[in-house]
Amino acid sequence: MDEDLFTFGRAADPHSEPLSFYHFRNKDLVEVDIVVEQGRQLAGIEIKAAATVTQGDFKGLKKLQDLCGEQFAAGVVLYDGENILPFGKHLFAVPIGLFT
Repeated sequence: MDEDLFTFGRAADPHSEPLSFYHFRNKDLVEVDIVVEQGRQLAGIEIKAAATVTQGDFKGLKKLQDLCGEQFAAGVVLYDGENILPFGKHLFAVPIGLFT
């Protein structure tokens, strides 16, 4: 897994900056379900019920990545599949079952 994704998701340290949570939607109705901000870094999370993931599922995450530039740490689509899959720089499909 990408080191940026791992370090952004590391267990909270009492000396680290707090996490803030948002929803992103632009004027064209491109959305990201959850945006997590810590300091100057942002990560996006999309949640899908499907067992497969396509490039189209990353539309909102790619828009957020373009807007945030270097502040974008990672984008993740949680899905009902079996494998962690790369979908570009700092973009991954991750099985939601890993969290159970």
